[in-house]
Amino acid sequence: MTAPRPADHPLLQGELRLAGRLDGRFFDLLAALALTGSLHKAARAAGYSYKGAWLVLDAAGALTHAPLLETATGGRGGGGSRLTAEGLALLAAWRGLQSRLAGFLGEQEAWLTEQPGLAALLKRMSMKTSARNQFPGQIAAVHAGPATTTVQVALAGGQQVTASLTTQAAEELVLRPGQEALALVKASEVVLVTDFGGYRLSARNQLAGTVSRVQRGAVSSLAGITLPGGLTITASITNDAVDGLGLAVGQPATATFKAYAVMLAVRG
Repeated sequence: MTAPRPADHPLLQGELRLAGRLDGRFFDLLAALALTGSLHKAARAAGYSYKGAWLVLDAAGALTHAPLLETATGGRGGGGSRLTAEGLALLAAWRGLQSRLAGFLGEQEAWLTEQPGLAALLKRMSMKTSARNQFPGQIAAVHAGPATTTVQVALAGGQQVTASLTTQAAEELVLRPGQEALALVKASEVVLVTDFGGYRLSARNQLAGTVSRVQRGAVSSLAGITLPGGLTITASITNDAVDGLGLAVGQPATATFKAYAVMLAVRG
């Protein structure tokens, strides 16, 4: 029995191309031509310029060694364009292939979801979020207060992440120890420390590791800190900060972030 898959967030996706060049946009053009009988209208519908549509149809005709479009000018019908028998056959074949591809991907996705040990991983992969840091773990403790609840999440590498959220939000999530959870932290919320200089920070989360990546951009950089156990946390910092810290791969560093910067996600 095949497992149902989310319609909006499929785990598997595939792009179909014929002859390595004819893609979905090209066949959108053919479909619009079949529907409207106008190259002008079809080009607009498929996102081509009029000249661009002519060029791609000409290139496709060279591949198939047969014209895909025939045009008529003037006359009582006012002229227009229509697909040739070869063009209609190619469009029908594409639609059939698209249907078969969707069925194949659905079968493979159902097979994936049935593999032992993969269920939790695949569920996490299906979540779409802009937070760069997503740490899977289990809720180790829930400390509820009148207004604020503190939650400890034990990560796979042995570290813990602390989240602070409103008690109302915690009650709506029905948080409990032992529950699987994702701790989400935006890269911009992470502050890197390479030398505490004898000071202690108020940030609840302080994860020590080793710099494993420094990806420099025009204004800011992404720095990856690999923690014991293999998890990596990414920080978005300015290039000036990279230079000021002398940040380099292999250097010890601590990723710090406040508890209120952590968002929790649990299965509904």
